[in-house]
Parts: sequence; C-alpha cells; structure tokens
Amino acid sequence: MEKTILITGITGQDGYYLAKSLLESGHKVHGTIRRTSSINTFRIDELISKYSKDGFIKLHYADLTDSSSISNLISAVKPDEIYNLAAQSHVAVSFKNPVYTTQVGTLGSLSVLEAIRSTNKFIKFYQASSSEMFGGENEVVLNENSELVPKSPYAASKVFAHHMTKIYRESYEMFCVNGILFNHESPLRGETFVTRKISRAVGRIVTELQGNLTLGNLEAKRDWGFAADFVEGMILMMQHSEPDDWVLATGETYSIKEFLTEAFSYVNLNWEDFVVYNSKYDRPNEVNYLKGDSSKAQKVLGWKPKLDFKGLVRLMVDEDIELAKQEQVLIERKLIEPTWEYSKV
Repeated sequence: MEKTILITGITGQDGYYLAKSLLESGHKVHGTIRRTSSINTFRIDELISKYSKDGFIKLHYADLTDSSSISNLISAVKPDEIYNLAAQSHVAVSFKNPVYTTQVGTLGSLSVLEAIRSTNKFIKFYQASSSEMFGGENEVVLNENSELVPKSPYAASKVFAHHMTKIYRESYEMFCVNGILFNHESPLRGETFVTRKISRAVGRIVTELQGNLTLGNLEAKRDWGFAADFVEGMILMMQHSEPDDWVLATGETYSIKEFLTEAFSYVNLNWEDFVVYNSKYDRPNEVNYLKGDSSKAQKVLGWKPKLDFKGLVRLMVDEDIELAKQEQVLIERKLIEPTWEYSKV
C-alpha cells in the first residue's frame, strides 16, 4: 500500500538511503531542507531527478525550531509516517556550537511530536537516537536498557529527544519509536567524520593529491556498520505491530587505528607513513568505547547487518579512490584548484 512519508534531514547520509528504499517500495516521500545560501542536495540529486517528475519526491524548506511552520507542514503533507533524522550530528562541532546543536535536537523533535499530537496522533514517528547517549565510559555491551550518560551537547540533546519520544508514546498512545543506532557509515558520510576522513584521504593519497592525514585520538573504539543496512532496520521498526525502543549495532568493535590499518593496507600502504597526530582533534570529553547488542532487533524484527567491517571499509575506500580520480582530472583541466599540499610525513 502506498504511503506518504515525511523525512526531516533528508539531505544527509541516512536521509538518502531511507528515501531511496521508500521510493523504490512505491511510497511518496517528502523531505525537509534548511534554507541556506548554497544548495546542499547533492546526495539526493539522483532521487530528485528520477522521482520528482511523477510527484513521488518533494522538498520543503523548514526550520525544526519553528513549531508553527512544522505543524503547518505536517497538516499540508498529511504523512502516514515521519522519520526525524535532522540534527547537527557532528559531536566535535557540538562543543563549538552547543546552542544550535541542542536547539535542533531538543526543540526540533518536540516540535514534530507536538504537531503530531495536535494534528493527527495516528501518524507514526521515528526518532533518530544515538549510541553517543551511552557515554562509553566502560567496555560493556550496550542495549535498550543500558544507562544513558551523555558526554557532549549532541548526546545530551539526543537523550532529551529520546525521553520525550517515550513520554509521548506512553502519555498519548502515539506510535513513537526510538532507533538507537550505533555508528553507521558509507561513502556518503560527511567528510568531517573520521571514517570518511580516512577513506577520503586514502583516495587522495593514492592519486597523489594529498600527502598526509591529521587525526586526533586513534584509540577510541566504535561499533561500525553500513548505513544502508541500518536504514532497513529503521523501516522494520516502523512496520512492527507495537512502538518500542530498538538498538541497531553489529556487535563488533574496532578502534580508529584498526580502521586506518584496514583502509591503508587495502591499497598496500602503511598508515603510519601518512598519519599525523594533532591534539586539537581530540574531543573535550572523549567517548572511548561503544559496542551494541542488537539481539532484540534481530530476534523480534528479523534484522541483521549484512556488510561486515572489512567490506564497509573497502567499499568506502573504493568509492573515494574513484572520487579522487575525478578530482584529479578536474585539477589537470584547471577546472578546480588543488585543495591539499602534497607533503608526505
């Protein structure tokens, strides 16, 4: 049955994979975008080109912190489901811009929840919670019942939204889901995130566009999965008979150093020849270890991750090598200026 879906933050990595899956299943997708001085739809441009002419994808300018505009949008779109993915999701940036980060994370989610309650409480709601909420103080496996100990403005805002989603679910009998997703990556990950920063650097180093890579703490460990796999889990949560909280994770943890080793060895290089440490990239309050237990989602929803760690790293490196080759051609044709000085460590 065709549904109308509203996705906040549709231009992000998860927004692309979610919209793609929903559109391919025959649903109509509406997405919110922020009004900025530059167009930032590059991730979903192929979806716009393919589906907009038939009216299956439409974009709307919206500000999640403006509750009246969100309410008006929901009244106009009349969605069956809403996926709230919008956030300032870079943890390090959240320390530098805590007010904006928390406004979007708290007021944004609350604006959508309240609009649903007052407009049509039968609209299903998905809140993008985060493994960052757990804090990662100890090397333990984390599930839906683990203690939340946020260590950043981003994580704190996610904890607020997570709790408000549960409150609206329990207070108003609304279908409100919390998806607690551990780190999920792809070739569409933002270039300031460490995994993409690494794969992008490998591509540029191979094509001699970049000489080194500067990073902070290499010992932090994360449970890394493939974003497309995790998006399928999000959809399964929303189709389950009852709303609940769900952890999605691979159950395997690797350090940033291990990610570097896999990425550089894949192209027969030693990461230690290229990586430079700089303390300015360290977080003020580091999350050292995150490992998730998704047994509930696997047992009840039938979800499981498909792409393993090695496959994920290689997928990202392959894509970024091709991207670097395209960049190299543009530089040779003097259509763009090189952005990196080549200086091997």
